Amino acid sequence: MARINQVDHNQATGETRELLDAVKGKYGAVPNLLATVAQAPAVLTGYLGFSQALTDGVLDAETREAIALTVARINECDYCESAHAFASTGLNVSADEIARRLDGHSSDPRIQAILIFTRALVEKQGQVSDRDLEELRAIGVTDTELNEIIGNVVTNIFTNYFNHVAKTTSDFPSVTTLLKQAA
Repeated sequence: MARINQVDHNQATGETRELLDAVKGKYGAVPNLLATVAQAPAVLTGYLGFSQALTDGVLDAETREAIALTVARINECDYCESAHAFASTGLNVSADEIARRLDGHSSDPRIQAILIFTRALVEKQGQVSDRDLEELRAIGVTDTELNEIIGNVVTNIFTNYFNHVAKTTSDFPSVTTLLKQAA
């Protein structure tokens, strides 16, 4: 059972209504996570701004979603596993590849290296070693990309933790169902 109430988009007013209108305009609906975060418009504004800035960055959508899948699995966030598996299927990522990325792996060597770093970043709570960075730089990751990897990890940790506290009701097909359908 959810522990933080969602804001009903149709009943929202003022800044909250404007934010939820923008979310609906972008996604076609208001995901339960964002309807719940909307209880605090300042938090929703910050999350949306940071997310959009990362979307406009140099990392492509497939890499960002791979990071999200790995972080969700490490943090055992069912909501985010399902949401990002759903998004990944929309990017034509195969079920086998989604399953690999949930476990922090990829058949793409560049994404594989990024996910190894992602796992280290989360598990070491940011205290990565020089070797962790050297391995990432060995595949040509720039400082800009490194900063965006960190930003994507942190943004996903926020949603994972938020969902744990709120017990957000998922509005996405379960990751298990998605992977079976995509297979």
